Amino acid sequence: MLKDKIRQLADQFKSETIDTRRHLHAHPELSFEEKETVAFVEKKLRSFGISKLSQKANTGLVALIEGKNPGKKIIALRADMDALPITEANDVPYKSTNRGVMHACGHDVHTSSLLGTARILNELKDEFEGTVKLIFQPGEERVPGGASMMIADEALQNPKPTAILGQHVMPLIPVGKVGFRKGMYMASADELYIKVIGKGGHGAMPETLVDPVLISAHILVALQQVVSRKADPKTPSVLSFGRVVADGATNVIPNEVNIEGTFRTLDEDWRQMAHEQMIKIAKGIAEGMGGEVEFEVRKGYPFLKNEPELTERAIQAARDYLGDENVVDLDIWMAAEDFSYYTHEMDGCFYRLGTRNEGKGIVSGVHTPTFDIDEDALGLSTGLMAWLALEELKFD
Repeated sequence: MLKDKIRQLADQFKSETIDTRRHLHAHPELSFEEKETVAFVEKKLRSFGISKLSQKANTGLVALIEGKNPGKKIIALRADMDALPITEANDVPYKSTNRGVMHACGHDVHTSSLLGTARILNELKDEFEGTVKLIFQPGEERVPGGASMMIADEALQNPKPTAILGQHVMPLIPVGKVGFRKGMYMASADELYIKVIGKGGHGAMPETLVDPVLISAHILVALQQVVSRKADPKTPSVLSFGRVVADGATNVIPNEVNIEGTFRTLDEDWRQMAHEQMIKIAKGIAEGMGGEVEFEVRKGYPFLKNEPELTERAIQAARDYLGDENVVDLDIWMAAEDFSYYTHEMDGCFYRLGTRNEGKGIVSGVHTPTFDIDEDALGLSTGLMAWLALEELKFD
């Protein structure tokens, strides 16, 4: 059976996949700087005998694995390659050698997994019909998102896939399990940059000043009504501010305050309305208190929706490969992912790979300096993605 061959190959290549992941983890590169990473990926693919390669978006790469009758159906598999500006705190042999840069979101896992999947599929290319397009993209962690740049550079053309699959590590799910959600899954994400301008001076004479700190406090509280009073309760929304800089002192009121935050939601019409409401509220308060405000909204990734029928097929294939007990349901996740751009171009399914192992102390979340994975996940991830791809190619 083809499924048994996939399992055998995934097991056979597991140690190499782990070595690949460790190499990538030790040599992380920031968004849109993945020159060494993409060169490593290309070298690996060529060593597997995969030669139909094309560079996209400067540090992205697309590869084709053609089975019999390659034009019958085309599907895509995606991995992201960039790391985060975090100093790693783990004491492991494969610790990052680039101080201040770390694969703290598991993109080393995604890339090594897709390489392992590519090798499996290439070994089996005489046993399936259609074409698998491999997309290794840069810059998932940074707006405007490498996915949007890959799309702009025609990574989804010549040939054009009908569907795309992607996976992401999930430290909340035990190793050996995967998670899926049909329909709406992840939020859009916008960056908010607010500058509140007043007139600073001595803190003992506030009557002579226009206090931007006080204005900012009123704006921060008032903006929360956009979520609590303006949003439809059926539409999840999140408004958070993580940076407020008032560069004064105990007795010095500054001239301005700079605020940075994020707005996330699952509805594009409401997203635009919320932007307008936030700007209107901030300007009204600032002007009413004698100050000014500059409010910039940097639109980030759109919402991510898993096409229900494609995702249902993937769920059934995953249950067939792993067993019912190892496939779990996911809740809506208010984080954002630039895989969403692909899902606005074609049917997509973005699922989660369990990497947690409490017995080994592997429990840290993504975007933390102690994030790591149970590498047993790498034996599962390659075979599962190969199986999902071949099952989807069979579907008319």
